[in-house]
Amino acid sequence: MATLNSVHRALRVLEVVAEAGDGITAKAVARRLEYNLSTTYHLLTSLVEDGYLVRLEPARGFGLGPKLPALHDRLRSQLPIPPGLGATLREAHAAAGAAVLYVAFRDADVVVVDVDECPAHPVPTISTWRGALHATAVGKLLLADLSPARLIEVLARDGQRRLAHRTILDPDELDYELDQVRRRDLALDRSEFHERLACMAAPVRRPLPDGGRGELVGAVSVAVPVVPAGGPGSLFDRRVRMERAVRGAAARAASAFEDEVSVRWDRG
Repeated sequence: MATLNSVHRALRVLEVVAEAGDGITAKAVARRLEYNLSTTYHLLTSLVEDGYLVRLEPARGFGLGPKLPALHDRLRSQLPIPPGLGATLREAHAAAGAAVLYVAFRDADVVVVDVDECPAHPVPTISTWRGALHATAVGKLLLADLSPARLIEVLARDGQRRLAHRTILDPDELDYELDQVRRRDLALDRSEFHERLACMAAPVRRPLPDGGRGELVGAVSVAVPVVPAGGPGSLFDRRVRMERAVRGAAARAASAFEDEVSVRWDRG
């Protein structure tokens, strides 16, 4: 148990350093995590020795280390990422006039693969998707695709806590919402995860060689700030434009997978 606690603490230290940007001191890490300074310094030193962190100039403290990019590359190699994704997201960003991201699904978890944003259209940061599936457009797509038994398991694993004023907490209301997602093949988050933020997501399905319904592997999502209902820039005002952008990007991503499937199938 002590070893597990140490691993948990080391990972929390790694997360704080990552969130801090270009360096953070041991005292600042200890203060943010409410850890003892000597314990914090020991964890930082261990992470430096293993290559997960580096020591920067004394005033800057610690930063991310050289091992992390390799881990990130290995994760990406295990994810369903369509060829040409960067161009697809850039086109969707321009078409929607909103920040765009592509997420990949691994079982019942969400991994952000790539984003296309700009100062005028930033992507909101989500540190963990567990516990937020019921409140996000991306999460609703994932939940709507699960079998009834698996859906119960995932909701029991994550819970349905309130994240914003409009978070759906009632099970019957969530069931109705997921039915709408299945019917429309599109999901919305109307200030359910972040106050005054709306999101829309379209599913990306990897086609099957036999032409059957493709496997849900990811989603394209856009995010816009909530403004007075119906006003310029509101979700209502931009819905058609955004829906066309996310559906188009999702279709292009699926087509890229289809090209890969065709090549593999032809080659046997």
